[in-house]
Amino acid sequence: MTGASAEQLAETLVKLADTLVDEFDLADFLHLLADRCVQLVDVDAAGILIVDPHGKLRTVGASVEQTRLIDLFELQQDEGPCLECYRTGEAVVVPDITKADHRWPEFRAAASAAGYGAVHALPMRLRTDVIGALNLFRRQPGALDEASTKIAQAMADVATIGLLQERALRRHETLAEQLQTALNSRVVIEQAKGVLSERLGLTLAEAFDGLRRLARRRNEKITRVATAVINGTIAIEAARPRKNA
Repeated sequence: MTGASAEQLAETLVKLADTLVDEFDLADFLHLLADRCVQLVDVDAAGILIVDPHGKLRTVGASVEQTRLIDLFELQQDEGPCLECYRTGEAVVVPDITKADHRWPEFRAAASAAGYGAVHALPMRLRTDVIGALNLFRRQPGALDEASTKIAQAMADVATIGLLQERALRRHETLAEQLQTALNSRVVIEQAKGVLSERLGLTLAEAFDGLRRLARRRNEKITRVATAVINGTIAIEAARPRKNA
């Protein structure tokens, strides 16, 4: 690898690792990965399949539109080296598409028609967690050399770590938002209990029972009823304890 290429590879790895920026965009991130594969590895095109939050593979990045269409074709036909790579978590190398025996006949025809002679599918995997696959296409038949394969896999690995890190952050933020909502609701309920206790002469336990009773009668969430109690927009007499029969 030349000095310039080594410098570009280092820059690429840094960019692929940095997914925690405020302006992070998944499409741009994956297009960067595809483009840099073409620039730094002996391939003519690259495409990426990523599994979505519902467990469905999506084509989300490609160096050229033609490659994106081939990846989409793989998904539609449910066959191809990229799907096999994702399902097994192992690299799939097809040095000569025309000699890919009986596997993936539809994919083989589509890739050959597009002018590609070889394809390498590399897993986007961290330990046992496989989130997608990287498709590398060459117009001339022939397998990638070991150095090129290691470079491409290194970029796929760093991108995978970055994506999993970004997903974990989003899950953390979602949980944090849910927790904050729950805490805010608790404050509103406590305030409403205080209002009921003061206005109706109830203990806090009785006020809470009364608040729940109001919510059941109105078929509304307790937080919403508590807010109405605080704002004085709901009749509160029904919150009084029921008299014994």
